Amino acid sequence: QVQLVESGGGLVQAGGSLKLSCAASSRIIFSINPMGWYRQAPGKQREVVASITSGGSTTYVDSVKGRFTISRDNATSTVYLQMNSLKPEDTAVYYCTLDRRYWGQGTQVTVSS
Repeated sequence: QVQLVESGGGLVQAGGSLKLSCAASSRIIFSINPMGWYRQAPGKQREVVASITSGGSTTYVDSVKGRFTISRDNATSTVYLQMNSLKPEDTAVYYCTLDRRYWGQGTQVTVSS
């Protein structure tokens, strides 16, 4: 069993930045698995935002390309999501996942206009 603990959410004005962190409880399992960030806005389905392979290759949903950056630190078993130029439509609960098998508890991101 792997625990994922997210942090870094909050309230920010449009155009601002936030950096989310997600720490995994197992360094070995973390290092060999892909990680991802998903989000779920009220009344909407959960959607993938960004993902990163164990080797560091990244993918992004079109709506965040050029604004968000996913990264990982295998030494500390932590995955990050740097979010810049935030928009009100980025408001959601953000979840990190390890290979879509394990999920964090979610962290709220609210962007005011």
